[in-house]
Amino acid sequence: MFGTVHPQSVDALFSAAEALDMRIIAGKVMMDRNAPEYLTETPEESYQQTRALIERWHQRGRLSYALTPRFAPTSSPELLNKVCQLRQEFPDTWLHTHLSENPQEIAWVKDLFPEHAGYLDVYHHYQLTGRRSVFAHCIHLDDQEWQCLHETDSSIAFCPTSNLFLGSGLFNIKRSWQQGVRVGIGTDVGAGTTFNMLQTLGEAYKVGQLQQYKLSAAEAFYHATLGGAHALDLDHAIGNFATGKEADFVVLDPAVSPLQTLRIGNSKDIWEKLFVLMTLGDDRNIAQTWVHGRRVWQRDAGEKAA
Repeated sequence: MFGTVHPQSVDALFSAAEALDMRIIAGKVMMDRNAPEYLTETPEESYQQTRALIERWHQRGRLSYALTPRFAPTSSPELLNKVCQLRQEFPDTWLHTHLSENPQEIAWVKDLFPEHAGYLDVYHHYQLTGRRSVFAHCIHLDDQEWQCLHETDSSIAFCPTSNLFLGSGLFNIKRSWQQGVRVGIGTDVGAGTTFNMLQTLGEAYKVGQLQQYKLSAAEAFYHATLGGAHALDLDHAIGNFATGKEADFVVLDPAVSPLQTLRIGNSKDIWEKLFVLMTLGDDRNIAQTWVHGRRVWQRDAGEKAA
């Protein structure tokens, strides 16, 4: 999750998550140019505030910190040097930013960083690619960038509702498999139209269909669970119900509308039922939410459960 440029936003987010014993990865946005003055900072201010937040919150219980430069256009070389310095000082942190969301953005990056081979090369130059680096969107990657993501073991956050809402383009799910690049499903916050993972998977299915790629229910739910855990380098702790993993899950009611009831009733097996959920599901299907083995919400109660 992205915080804002204000360190208070990260303190508030982590405090709320800690109270619920949630596992989250988040960070303060780092941004020093090409944005309103009241939302920018100097590279040194960004470094000092981020360092203090890491020392306060990273690996505190189930909380983890992500270095979060907003994206290359709002990051000066000096700021990216500071991000690189923090990555070296705290090598077990994550890195989360945007990459190749639309052609205009890519052209802007080339204007700002003409000395680099492309958008991803900017991040790679500052040693910001790697196993715990998660790049959002990644719609318009060239062959060299796909190869770099693979070779550095970087990950992609596929955000279909945002991509479709903005008309940014279609993420190439098939290519991610061909290149061996890990992918998790993201919801975005500024342009995404829902935080619900079922609705997000439904949009991912449409993205695939528009490219003659049939996203199966099995693959879709993998990307939203264990695949996402792999993308975050957390598959040892979350992502499925394997013995010893942390019990973070939702309980789904598969039929909460007349249409769902009809379609579920006609489903022959679990895969058809999951397909109905991913194409017709929404918040109404969430019956319970469990965090680290404790039920924290129940639909019928409409409030936290003990």
